[in-house]
Amino acid sequence: MRISNWIAKYRQLTVLMLLLPVMVFGQLNKAENLLTGAERAGAYLPLVYTKKVAVVANQTSVVKDQHLVDYLLKSKVNVVRVLAPEHGFRGTASAGEHVADGKDTRTGLPIVSLYGSHKKPTAADLQGIDVVIFDLQDVGARFYTYISTMTYVMEACAENGVEMIILDRPNPHGYYVDGPVLQEGYESFVGMHHVPVIHGMTMGEYARMVNGEGWLKGGVKCRLEVVSCQNYDHLTEYILPVKPSPNLPNQAAVALYPSLCFFEGTNVSVGRGTDTPFQVIGAPYFREGTTTFIPRGNDGAKNPKYEGVECKGFDLREFAEFYVDGLGELYLFWLVEAYQMAPDKAAFFTRFFDTLAGTDQLRKQIEAGKSIEEIRESWQADLAAFKDIRRKYLLYPDFE
Repeated sequence: MRISNWIAKYRQLTVLMLLLPVMVFGQLNKAENLLTGAERAGAYLPLVYTKKVAVVANQTSVVKDQHLVDYLLKSKVNVVRVLAPEHGFRGTASAGEHVADGKDTRTGLPIVSLYGSHKKPTAADLQGIDVVIFDLQDVGARFYTYISTMTYVMEACAENGVEMIILDRPNPHGYYVDGPVLQEGYESFVGMHHVPVIHGMTMGEYARMVNGEGWLKGGVKCRLEVVSCQNYDHLTEYILPVKPSPNLPNQAAVALYPSLCFFEGTNVSVGRGTDTPFQVIGAPYFREGTTTFIPRGNDGAKNPKYEGVECKGFDLREFAEFYVDGLGELYLFWLVEAYQMAPDKAAFFTRFFDTLAGTDQLRKQIEAGKSIEEIRESWQADLAAFKDIRRKYLLYPDFE
């Protein structure tokens, strides 16, 4: 199927889904009276009142209408240090951009960046700290780096005798498990563990798995407390109240991210440097398309792919709303079809693609012309084995 044929089919799908929305989204439940871990203050404030606290937080770390760090300080908790992940404490840095240590202008607290060459807290970072509170909103994809940051913080806490409390938050992709499982030799900061692209776990559940399976360096164990969400299960639809990073500004981007992130390892743009990142795909060489865009440097993408060059491509926002969001699987059509329409197939993939996929198999399958059905079938044995591991560490009713 060529892209132009897909457009016609997509329009037919859109009409069908407008008429029959319950058939598409019927498996997900609306969130009612849901409380995140951070909102359950009575479950964690008594654990930290007499202790010196470091907080791993960013702009998503909110308690109702205020930042967690501000809330802790107002609650007379002795917060002495902030540890910031990729994108920084206030969440404005580009993906992969170096974030310097510094001081939070609002609170005066020292900030230690956990990115670049300093991904794991050192003994000096944790000196004098009794407990680390970890509160980040994840999006549930293996290559979204917050689970890697969490792993390094767990490891540092274990090595330095520091407790760790995770304030859990729902996973917007917690209702399915899908994608290739990372293979040995492909470990990186965008994939530390042998898990699929979509693991279907909250941060708290994932941390329990990392601890329980002995995945920390040297098999050390972190003294871990997870403050769970209330009124949440893995069939709960969750719309993120705060954008988790500069290039995931809305629900459409969050829904499309797991499927589109593979393009970061190709010569196709996903709209970084535009107002619609992870909601469009395109390149200067595309011959077909429904839209055009010109990437330009901004806060979320200092040097975007094809900066200043017009790209022809496809606006996927409507498709995300009516099809991908709630689909319950990765959507591979665009990736496979974009490769087929590339005039120079040898230049389509970059070396980063295999790192993102966690294997070279997906790239080789696409290059060999394998069907999407054949590609998906090749994942199933590994996915079944992972689900057996995953099941041991769940805190909430599952989707299966």
